[in-house]
Amino acid sequence: MDSVVEHELLTSYDIYLFKEGKHQQLYDKLGSHPTSVDGREGTHFAVWAPNAKHVAVIGDFNQWRFGSHPLRLRGDGSGIWEGFIPEVSRGTLYKYHIESRSHRGRSMDKGDPFALYWELPPRTASIVWDLKPSWDDEEWMRNRSGKNSLDSPWSIYEMHLGSWKRAPEDNNRWMTYRETAADLPDHLGETGFTHVEFLPIMEHPYSRSWGYQTLGYFSPTSRFGLPEDFIHLVNELHKRGFGVILDWVPSHFPSDAYGLADYDRTHLYEYADPRKGYHPDWNSYIFDFGKNEVRSFLMSSALFWLDKYHADGLRVDAVASMIYLDYSRKKGEWVPNKYGGRENLEAISFIRELNEAVYRAHHDVQMIAEESTAWPMVSRPTHVGGLGFGMKWNMGWMHDTLEYMTKDPVYRKHHHDQLTFSLWYAFAENFVLPLSHDEVVYGKRSLLVKMPGDVWQKFANLRLLYGYMYGHPGKKLLFMGGELGQWDEWDFEKSLDWHLLEDDKHRKLRLWLKDLNRFYRTEPAMHQLDFERLGFEWLDIQDWEKSIVSFARRARNPEHAVVSVCNFTPKPRKNYRLGVPSGGRWKEVLNSDALEYGGSGQGNLGGVEADHHPFHGRTDSISITLPPLGCLFFRSEN
Repeated sequence: MDSVVEHELLTSYDIYLFKEGKHQQLYDKLGSHPTSVDGREGTHFAVWAPNAKHVAVIGDFNQWRFGSHPLRLRGDGSGIWEGFIPEVSRGTLYKYHIESRSHRGRSMDKGDPFALYWELPPRTASIVWDLKPSWDDEEWMRNRSGKNSLDSPWSIYEMHLGSWKRAPEDNNRWMTYRETAADLPDHLGETGFTHVEFLPIMEHPYSRSWGYQTLGYFSPTSRFGLPEDFIHLVNELHKRGFGVILDWVPSHFPSDAYGLADYDRTHLYEYADPRKGYHPDWNSYIFDFGKNEVRSFLMSSALFWLDKYHADGLRVDAVASMIYLDYSRKKGEWVPNKYGGRENLEAISFIRELNEAVYRAHHDVQMIAEESTAWPMVSRPTHVGGLGFGMKWNMGWMHDTLEYMTKDPVYRKHHHDQLTFSLWYAFAENFVLPLSHDEVVYGKRSLLVKMPGDVWQKFANLRLLYGYMYGHPGKKLLFMGGELGQWDEWDFEKSLDWHLLEDDKHRKLRLWLKDLNRFYRTEPAMHQLDFERLGFEWLDIQDWEKSIVSFARRARNPEHAVVSVCNFTPKPRKNYRLGVPSGGRWKEVLNSDALEYGGSGQGNLGGVEADHHPFHGRTDSISITLPPLGCLFFRSEN
């Protein structure tokens, strides 16, 4: 095979943007790219290793010998090594052999940070690849702004690809992207969700990390098939009308020797000081957000998944660990910023620039923050001082609500504030209400098992929890298995317990969730003003003695009004009077205690007429039957 041919794919403008931290499409320039030079087919290689003495491409094409195909260091101070190797084609295995300038005789074999495809772990070679997509989701892409806007319904099904289902013939084999594409859209249709969110599908060395220890920032994991197979999955979801959200991890990366850590025998991608660059919780390295080339790398990764894989948004993991220098560190284990504070000014600056770049390039997607603190204005525009995300997970709502629901109903009246406190800050951010994977793993128990009482009460409590969640302002997120009523907590090494649907109780729970999703999607009052105070009004917040809450949801059109009433005790309430926004008939559109959902069948025979009986400060009121551990939704028919 011929030696390396000098060839520069990066222009001087590319280098300028790269060094300024402004390059957003480095995936078209760095990495391996099959191409032709002077009529000869081959692959162009380019890698950033500014502190290397020599860099060579090794692979199955040259028997992994590091002396035969050296790259040339550009003369522009960029630290980029590149060259064209004839006859190296798509599917070739390769790594970069990097000899250190500062550690004489020290060399390492590194994977390609920009690889589009990797070997199946535990093997660690990068693979020469060029994407050959076959998209036919034009209708979705053309109209998705109406599906992804902040006033649209977002009911997100969070899932882990490796444990959603296993292959029918072998429970030890993962389902492929294409097999999932054949089943997942039908399941989403049966349960009524609007979006699916995948736990990180980016390549990662350790399955037990669920993808959160990412190394392949431009590659879907090969565990489930080819990159084009993942494209097929996204394409099929879009064709069926479902949005696709990807978990993305810019906060940290694993320390595996073939990866980003200590890339050219210096701290290239990570902070050099371990007090900033090493994460004690996850045994991983923290990106150096102050280094412009790293900012270009991460910016390009985010845009890559939106550009090349048509993602409808990114859920950014562990934002709190990025913006706080003392995150999970004791006194003396962290370095203050230049003002003496604990904020990581470089990370904050990067996050703002990232969100600006994403929304500038794709106005019809959303950036979603998993941020667990009270940092202000996470989901507010950067020009008013916010971080620029579109939405933020409401971890406070999740914690308080689950803690309340796990209590025996006898004691709930003493903790009424846990149920109502979230409404004091519900509109401070654009919140997503998450019942995520983190709440059903590592001994935390499944949602169903968390619920108190006998089996009937557990199911009733879970239906009640879902009803309260869907009535509460904010977009919705439920981890897979929640729709089935899993008894076992999540185990990433096995399939969900699909056999549970053979049991009437579990089928009826899924039907309740399906009808909640349908009502949430089709009723403007349930979603249109999720992030505005005008969309919510307490009817009665003070009935702590009976553990009952009631509120109204509104749409922009004042004629669209919905009333929700939740009884958090197993005692039914007859002739319960409730002030309502207007007179006339109020139709009972959903009742979690209906027989078809597994309830006791107590309710209001389809609806009630309001009378001119002033109550709760309103001129009209209704007298209703509140079922045990039940949630009711009424819609005005005026």
